[in-house]
Parts: sequence; structure tokens; C-alpha cells
Amino acid sequence: MRKTYDKDFKLQAVHMVKEDGKRIAEVARELDLAEQTLHNWVKKHNQGKDDAFVGSGNVQREKKMENDLQKRIRDLEEENAILKKAMGIFAKDQK
Repeated sequence: MRKTYDKDFKLQAVHMVKEDGKRIAEVARELDLAEQTLHNWVKKHNQGKDDAFVGSGNVQREKKMENDLQKRIRDLEEENAILKKAMGIFAKDQK
């Protein structure tokens, strides 16, 4: 299972690299992280500053909302198909 880290942890790790002048490898060892993970966080932070890490984990709010809405659509389509079949069965019984 993948580990997820909250925004504060990521910012603290990036701060250790950028502000404290520590090397990525050193900070990664201290925090028990993969070097590539920390490197990606630093790169993302350089591109987006403090807005780089939304909430906790890796999924941004918009993506989560999109996934939730897509699941809701699938559920409603399945429910609709079931109701159509049931309507067909009840229509046969009335004839």
C-alpha cells in the first residue's frame, strides 16, 4: 500500500532542502522517504509554491470530485438499466 503524506509534512521536507540547505539524499534518509519522492516534491513546490500540495495525499480536490461524479453517473446508469428491465417485466405481466 502506498504511503500518503499530508501537506505540512511535504512542506517541512521541502523546507529542509531549500531553506536549511540540506541535500535531498540526506533529508530523504532522515524522513525515511525515497529520494525520487522528495525530489518530485521539491520540483512541484518550485513550480507552484505553497499551493503545490493540496490537502493530504496525492489526489487534488478537483480530481477527487471528478472521480466521485463519474462513480455517481455509473451508479445512476446501472440503476436506470435495472428500472427499465423491471418496467418491461411488469408490463408483460399486465398483458
